Amino acid sequence: MSTANAIRNADLEGALAEARETYTRRRPESLARHVEAAAVMPGGNTRSVLYHGPFPFAVVHGEGCRIRDADGLEYVNLIGEYTAGLFGHSHPAIRAAISRALDTGLNLTAHNLLEAKLARLVCERFPSVESVRFTNSGTEANLLAVATAKIATGRGTILAMQGGYHGGLMTFAGGGNPVNVPHKAVLCEFNDIAGAERLARENAADLAAILLEPMLGGGGCIPATDAFLAALRRLADETGAVLIFDEVMTSRLSPGGLQQATGVIPDLTTLGKYIGGGMSFGAFGGKQALMAIFDPRRPDAIPHAGTFNNNTLTMSCGITALSELYPPEKAVELNARGDALRERLNAAIRSRGLPAQVTGRGSMMAFHFTDQPLRNATEVGAANQKLKELLFLDLLERGYYIARRGMIALSLMVGDAECDGFVGAVEEWLDLRAPMMTA
Repeated sequence: MSTANAIRNADLEGALAEARETYTRRRPESLARHVEAAAVMPGGNTRSVLYHGPFPFAVVHGEGCRIRDADGLEYVNLIGEYTAGLFGHSHPAIRAAISRALDTGLNLTAHNLLEAKLARLVCERFPSVESVRFTNSGTEANLLAVATAKIATGRGTILAMQGGYHGGLMTFAGGGNPVNVPHKAVLCEFNDIAGAERLARENAADLAAILLEPMLGGGGCIPATDAFLAALRRLADETGAVLIFDEVMTSRLSPGGLQQATGVIPDLTTLGKYIGGGMSFGAFGGKQALMAIFDPRRPDAIPHAGTFNNNTLTMSCGITALSELYPPEKAVELNARGDALRERLNAAIRSRGLPAQVTGRGSMMAFHFTDQPLRNATEVGAANQKLKELLFLDLLERGYYIARRGMIALSLMVGDAECDGFVGAVEEWLDLRAPMMTA
């Protein structure tokens, strides 16, 4: 290691130590809550993505796009519940939808008058979805979509992406997770056409599904190229595999998801998060011929259960979400705002000649500390991760909350003032920390 690099790394470690100490000193109530929670939950945590060091802060109130923690510190929430919080905190229209559901009753133990309305809105919105079934999460939706593909094809192998995330039971960061369901999966690098062609053809006889997010979410907000998506469509047709787009996150990026924006139409689509108005929600849908296996009128129907699949709370909020709060014109507007914010952040980085970038599309984006082109999750992982932690901690002290991994997902409640303030905070941070990024 050169002397300059050694000095830079020492400066970074020192800055991190100072940032962690400041974070801890200013949040005694959050620390007390964490210690109390750790007595009854592993690490005081029941949702791994929310944990960060030195300890996670605890939020006691949210309104619009702002949250307040147990120590009275306020932040502009720029991670938006990892895309589920599209409507901010306690939007009046969502509150009204909840009240309507409460008035008609919860746990009705029957079909209700809301589920078909939401199903129609979903089918009309996403090009691939001719028929849809609801679940309680994106995780469930992806598990059922893969099961559908395996049943329909009579095959057992999935072609998935390194760094792909399809819920807590099917994630391929670092090649896989010990709690994954035991599907046979072969993994391709994202945006690697030649690698996908090789793996698909080598496994063609047993290839049930090709599964991917059309833009990596947890893998770093790396969009798939149109050429890569088109190649996967051709490979699915060639091998007889089912092409599945996980649009649990990316469906918000245009009125009809990235399938509409790119023109590449999958056989099955999975959805979740904001479509249920921020309530627990998931859905999988696609071609009638595939979805028909769940038709209970058939003697050979495959059962698909779930006590809360059609719960009135989610159905009511979902109808409001798609019909009132996020119609096509609002999707266009929000994602244009996101594109403009990302360009402003990248312009600030370029003007300073720093090895960093903000990747993404529309209202989803992520910081990375490298000036090399990023095409996949492996390249994302090779960038400087300690600078991401420092950015995260320093932005909290400036009143802005992004994901610890550098991700942003704008809500509809984030306006020009919040974007302007955030760009200013990032510019201040870049000026302060530039010596740690340059030789």
